[in-house]
Amino acid sequence: MSKIASAGLAVLCLMLFSAPMSAQLIPHGNVYAGVSYEHSDYVINRYSFRGWNGSFEDLPFPRLLHFGVVIDASGFYRSGITQYNFLLGPRYSFTYGKWRPFVHVMGGVQRVNSSGQMNNPIAIDGGAGVDYKLSNFFIFKNFSWRIQGDYVHTRFLSANQSAIRGSTGLVWRF
Repeated sequence: MSKIASAGLAVLCLMLFSAPMSAQLIPHGNVYAGVSYEHSDYVINRYSFRGWNGSFEDLPFPRLLHFGVVIDASGFYRSGITQYNFLLGPRYSFTYGKWRPFVHVMGGVQRVNSSGQMNNPIAIDGGAGVDYKLSNFFIFKNFSWRIQGDYVHTRFLSANQSAIRGSTGLVWRF
């Protein structure tokens, strides 16, 4: 076999076998589900809510592994008031050992039902958090635990509304 054919075969084998191996190392995204607590200021009233929070993050840029796109949804409940948030935006994250801190900025719609009256203001969310990989246990190989904090700002008519949200739950990485 000639040297050129041997070199070509070696390059072809490296290309074929390195692509699947690198695909296993690079995360493609994650799904998060957890519980949440929110403290909101609506005009002159202050409310505390309990509810849920969930998100889907996709890492669509192979060359920019630190940037992802997040779709976030949450629901908060209190006697007489129901609130849902539907948000979309970028997230920046990096991995440091078993820790994965992140920051994000998202925008979307908040849907509030207060005693039968519906409001749908635009919502802006800025937040940060950290994921801790649970790889010590074999059954939790692709799972992390998340702690996240967010500041949500809405404006309906001439009233500013703000909320501070804390969330925690399980993350499945794929």
